[in-house]
Amino acid sequence: MPRSKMNRKVCCMPESTLFETRGDNANHLKKIVISVEEYETIRLIDLEEMTQEQCAERMNVARTTVQRIYTDARKKIAEYIVMGHSLKIEGGAYQICDEDERLNGCGKSCPTRHGIDKEKENNRGD
Repeated sequence: MPRSKMNRKVCCMPESTLFETRGDNANHLKKIVISVEEYETIRLIDLEEMTQEQCAERMNVARTTVQRIYTDARKKIAEYIVMGHSLKIEGGAYQICDEDERLNGCGKSCPTRHGIDKEKENNRGD
């Protein structure tokens, strides 16, 4: 009997969740779905330039789990780019970080983090 999936920690939801191809064949292409935790591994490893170990620690999972999630996500994104399919980010087994966690380390590329930084900047009272 397989183990139940642990919720992976995710900083925030993506601002955009649907990427569609335009053109004559757009309606005939399949929709590729990546999970929220797949999105998070791409964000942390590729955008934040974390190692798989750092990403695993942030998401509260094993490094081998991150490696598998990351590999699956990259394959799906490659298929989206090369084949011109639609890409949807949804679902998965995840838990959004609380506000304190977001303030103390989600990284520069988290849309929620940008909102926090902008709010702090606007409230400085220069």
